[in-house]
This record gives sequence, C-alpha cells and structure tokens, in this order.
Amino acid sequence: MNTVTIDAVIDVVCPWCYLGKARLDRAISALEGDVEVVVQWRPFELDSTIPPEGVDNQAMLAEKLGSPIRRDEMQADLTELGREEGITFNFDRILIRPNTLDAHRLLLWAHTESIAMQNVVIDRLYKANFEEGRNIGDHAVLADIAAESGMDREMVSRLLASDADVETVRNEIANAEKMGVTGVPFFILNQKYALSGAQPVDVMQNALQQLAAA
Repeated sequence: MNTVTIDAVIDVVCPWCYLGKARLDRAISALEGDVEVVVQWRPFELDSTIPPEGVDNQAMLAEKLGSPIRRDEMQADLTELGREEGITFNFDRILIRPNTLDAHRLLLWAHTESIAMQNVVIDRLYKANFEEGRNIGDHAVLADIAAESGMDREMVSRLLASDADVETVRNEIANAEKMGVTGVPFFILNQKYALSGAQPVDVMQNALQQLAAA
C-alpha cells in the first residue's frame, strides 16, 4: 500500500481549519485499505499580537470583518457547513479569542508521543474552542485537554509554566511563512504539492489517490 504524507499547517482558532480537518478525515476514511495517509499538524498563528490573556472574541471578529453583521453572516455560513461535517459550531460560546502559541506547544508535545496522540489532541482542542467555548489559551484548560487525551497532566502543566519549545514553535511558524503560507488550512502533500483552504472531500480524495498512484 502506498503512503502519502501530509503536513497540515493550521491554527486551532481557525474555523476553516476545523472544517478542513473534518473533510480530510472523511477523504482518508474513504481510501482506507487503498492508501495510507500520515498527517502531521504544523503550527500557524492567525494573530500573534493577541496577548496571553486573550481578547474579546466577538468584538475582535466584528472589527476584523468590518461589522457585527458581516461577522454574524460568516458564522451562520460556517455553522451550516459544519453541520454537514458533523461539527456543532457554537460561536456564541466563544467569549475569548486566545493567543494560540501554548496550544501549538501542546500539539508539539503530543506529536513527540505519537502521530495518533497529536490527532486526538487537535480534535479535542477544536471541540473545546468551537463547540464548548473553553479558553484554549488558559494553561489549566490546556492541561485538562492533555489529560483527557491520555497525556500526563502534571508534566504538561510544568512544561506550560516554562518557556519549553516556544522558539521551536515560532521557528516552525516562520518557516511556514517563508514558504509562502499566508492563510490556513494549508496542506503540503509528500513535501511538494499543496492544497490551500478547506477543500471539498472529493478534491482531497482525488489528490490523495493520484499521489498514491504516482
């Protein structure tokens, strides 16, 4: 069976990234038994200027999109798209827009345990933020998510309280930007082909099939 590797560049507060992951998961499931797909989640920050305590999410989005009306329209559209993928977006619950550097550190540590563990942690981060309205910039919340995923809560708490791997994550983000990544999700297949955005399932499936066949 041929293997396709995917480096998926994402930010955990990006709803399109959550949608893109759900669609990628479906494409991979459809090819099970024919193509082996190995996905590694890579960090990106949509806004690195957000302070550690976060900002008012709804106010920030209204300012970024130009008005509360535009924000509400976008969230309504995403809610509908999410429903098609089994995602329950609860945008009204998201009070804080967090700085995501620490969430990306957690994903890095999950990856050092295994690719499977990183996949579990990223699902829980998305669900915590978009469905449960938990502040994934808060160290206690991140430690809880680590424990819920099967990681060592005390170890993660200690690491979060330190500067461990801050520069590693920042360097990965800088490398993505040097490669020309300006928006996420951004999927790099077999280190040479790219898919940008939350592509439809059939587009992802076809790309994986073609790469496996090649």
